[in-house]
Amino acid sequence: MQFDLRSFLENARVPYKAHFLADLSQADFGGFHLAAPAECDFTATPTADGAALLLCVKAQVDAECARCLEPIHTEYDFRREYLVRMRDVEDPDFELPCNEKGCLDLDELVYQEVIFEVPAVLLCSPDCQGLCPICGKKKAAGCTCQPADSAAPADARLSILKQLLS
Repeated sequence: MQFDLRSFLENARVPYKAHFLADLSQADFGGFHLAAPAECDFTATPTADGAALLLCVKAQVDAECARCLEPIHTEYDFRREYLVRMRDVEDPDFELPCNEKGCLDLDELVYQEVIFEVPAVLLCSPDCQGLCPICGKKKAAGCTCQPADSAAPADARLSILKQLLS
């Protein structure tokens, strides 16, 4: 969805409101994906020297736990506020995704904000113990494996390191 930010900054007298679904199913989030299109509300309100923008996003995220690989389904509900002036739109380093005509790409903005909102490492629970390195079962599910004897180094050539630590 495109929003003509330049035109709004030049001519707007009343707020602009839009409700839309951002379909980011093909987007690469590197470890998670959206279970459904993100539900978004966008508001632009004229101010004395520009505009106040508000983006509200509800997104359902599917991923795997980084420790035990269990499926995770969680919701994120967040809002972002921006203050924009005409000179911001003219700036080539403007932080919002605008094209050369001054149109704001709201889908790209939602994508960027979801990346910032969702943690890089997702866990099924904060105290997840992960998988057993010996049998591969989930530790919390009753893995009874005993860790290898930590007194002897794995490789005799590394025994000097154990002496240094003593």
